[in-house]
Amino acid sequence: MPLSPSHISQIGIHVRDLERARRFYGESLGLAHLFDAPPGLSFYQCGQTRLMLSRVEAPATAEYGTILYYAVPDARAAQEALAATGAPFEEDARCIARVGDKDIWLAVTTDGEGNHVGLMSEQAVEG
Repeated sequence: MPLSPSHISQIGIHVRDLERARRFYGESLGLAHLFDAPPGLSFYQCGQTRLMLSRVEAPATAEYGTILYYAVPDARAAQEALAATGAPFEEDARCIARVGDKDIWLAVTTDGEGNHVGLMSEQAVEG
């Protein structure tokens, strides 16, 4: 069963110099700054898509480069469906943040070519 994501909700870009990247994306490119999350994340909005700048902390993370986060109705169900097709998961679905009255869920797989793919959902806070 295809997942049919509705859109790319977020793009994550690894950067070496977070301040330089913030100047480029915020000031030069003119994207709307949303918030920062210490110690090394900065978020911007571009239309329907959020941009996450992530400072490289270790040499191993530098190899990941860019990651696309696809919007799915339920990250847990999406992981189950993809795992059933044999897709390997780097990170199991888990709640990564609470924004207002929504929990943000994320699972990370690979596409067989070494590219990481995020499956992201926003769910009403349970309870």
